[in-house]
Amino acid sequence: MRLAYTTAATTAIAALVFLVPLGWGLRSDHRDEALAEAAQETATVAGAILSGANDKGVAAAIAAAGDPVVHTPGLAPTEGGRASAAQIDSAATRTGASVENVAGGVVRLQPVVVDGKTSVVEAFVPNAALGENTARDWWLLLGLAVVLIGGSVIVVDRLARSSVASARNLVDAALAVGGGDLGVRITPSGPRELAEAGYAFNRMADRLVTSRTDERELVADLSHRLRTPLTALRLDAEALDPDDTQILDLSAEEVDRRRGIRRIRQAIASLDDEVNQLINTTRQAVAAQVAATAEEGLCDASEVVRERMTFWSALASDQERQYRVLGAHVRIPVPVARAELAAVLDAVLGNVFRYTPQGTAFEVALSRRDGWVALRVDDAGPGIPDPENALRRGQSQQGSTGLGLDIARRMTQSTGGSVSLDRAAMGGASVVMLIADAEATPKTPSRFGLVGRGRPTRERETRRRLRERPDGE
Repeated sequence: MRLAYTTAATTAIAALVFLVPLGWGLRSDHRDEALAEAAQETATVAGAILSGANDKGVAAAIAAAGDPVVHTPGLAPTEGGRASAAQIDSAATRTGASVENVAGGVVRLQPVVVDGKTSVVEAFVPNAALGENTARDWWLLLGLAVVLIGGSVIVVDRLARSSVASARNLVDAALAVGGGDLGVRITPSGPRELAEAGYAFNRMADRLVTSRTDERELVADLSHRLRTPLTALRLDAEALDPDDTQILDLSAEEVDRRRGIRRIRQAIASLDDEVNQLINTTRQAVAAQVAATAEEGLCDASEVVRERMTFWSALASDQERQYRVLGAHVRIPVPVARAELAAVLDAVLGNVFRYTPQGTAFEVALSRRDGWVALRVDDAGPGIPDPENALRRGQSQQGSTGLGLDIARRMTQSTGGSVSLDRAAMGGASVVMLIADAEATPKTPSRFGLVGRGRPTRERETRRRLRERPDGE
């Protein structure tokens, strides 16, 4: 709401700066039009006088022009005129027409000299004619200002609504996680920055769940390790003398010793029960957490690619980038959280948009074979000068943080896959991410044959040449 108020105030100021001079200019235009009509009237009568027309001809010209008045300087003003004698005498001394203010409007005085005789033609313009349609123009401009302000508020409100909703969802999810609900996830939406924050939040929540699971596993393991010394203590305690104190002929020292043995055995039994309960509790929590994580950690790679390309296609259209998507028409499940795979794809595509010139084409392809899913992003840009260095965490030749490819590498390695860089068939960089296929048993990772390339690697070519060499060469 505050943003809407700010937008309304800004638009109002801009409208005033633009519309007030425009209204003043329209007012001046109406005044000039009225004075132009008066000039035409005086010109018609002046032309008749200059042509030597008689009184009847001048009267006809006056009637045709709209009843202007002809004055003779030095005499009393002609009846029907608005100008004073002083204004008439002053106009007679000028070489051109003049405009004078009178009661109710203005008059245009046009001097005419024929055979040394001077006449002054007067045309009256009332104030109503000077300001004709001015009020209408101001109302129209005011209505236009209201429409502009209202339209800007509506547009900003519609645009900001999604941003506000996304920010509110992110805040609510953060509060829920802070309250201990680690199962909360959000659907990233809104502007790109908020969407990236949403993906980062989901990854953070996943890491918290993983950390808690690891912590519980550690507690269970440590508890299990305690069983060994507890077993030894139990055996040693059982090897001690009986703890029966009901025998009547025992000495006081013997009774105290047997009572000590009984307390030791009871403490060992109590500690053993606590360790067993701790192990069972943590194991059950870990099993439930692992099952929930396994269920949430599957996603359809094709669906994620289609969804993210819907997001990036708008920017690609703005930058006139040709693109195509291959292999994303069938379901391809992968053991990766949906938000994490979307974040990795956004990071790689973001590098394409950030480090290649506008208009550079790119391609996103999905394929699966031999238990692996290959997600490939190719572009027609300048490529990556040092691919090996680009895959190192925090290393970049473009002035960025260098973490985009490292995020992709860690995601693929979490499934047993890998990330590789090569020269694309389009001429630029090719980023291939191998991810384990959730519906197949992964084999040794091999990026070739999965993404439509037929050329072998340098190592394979070298091994082939060595096999072809004759013995002793």
